[in-house]
Amino acid sequence: DSRGNVISLGERECSVQRNHQKLLEESPSVAIDDEMRAGMSEAAIKAARAANYVGAGTIEFVVSGRDYYFIEMNTRVQVEHPVTEMITGVDIVREQIRIAAGERLSVRQRDITMRGHAIECRINAEDPFTFVPSPGRVTAWHLPGGPGIRIDTHVFSGYTVPPYYDSMIGKIIAHGDTREQAIARMRVALSELAVEGIKTNTKLHRELLADERFFQGGTSIHYLEEKLRSRAEAHK
Repeated sequence: DSRGNVISLGERECSVQRNHQKLLEESPSVAIDDEMRAGMSEAAIKAARAANYVGAGTIEFVVSGRDYYFIEMNTRVQVEHPVTEMITGVDIVREQIRIAAGERLSVRQRDITMRGHAIECRINAEDPFTFVPSPGRVTAWHLPGGPGIRIDTHVFSGYTVPPYYDSMIGKIIAHGDTREQAIARMRVALSELAVEGIKTNTKLHRELLADERFFQGGTSIHYLEEKLRSRAEAHK
């Protein structure tokens, strides 16, 4: 905030991406331990303080072994912010509005407690494997629900997806006491999502969540492209 208070809300693991576009995000990361987590949080806080930054922002790092390197700072609320909200209970958008109005942060670092595990799947209007955009009229739109499931979307049955913008039409976020429970809940949610009239990447998400490499955790930023390459070769 503008009073010199800076807090860290932990990390998000965003290695599942294609062409540098994130597809699936989760928190906490299974690729780092508590010591690295504390070091990265402290580095992020120091960077924000050094820049006299005010507002919500995300420091991005790339991790190699036990080393981590600064990439950039995203000076905004990111698409995957619900993952952090689910495990911390902090309403990031609310805090950003308060700060913009000159208020103090309503939470302190000692108030932050990470609870469980959260995963977000970006639902895009595109072919799940060729990634060809799929604009058009949504003729059916049924969303999943249940314990630990959050949906962020603007779409409804009868909505027309335009061809001019980013293909993301919604986000499914699953929270659980453990990573295994969050994955299980996301699998059920994806199976319950029903969309007609356009194509979505739901089938790709279901394959990812059934992949043993993903389930074990710690995949690299090349994981998805390697998986898609192997899949294409297997279908030749």
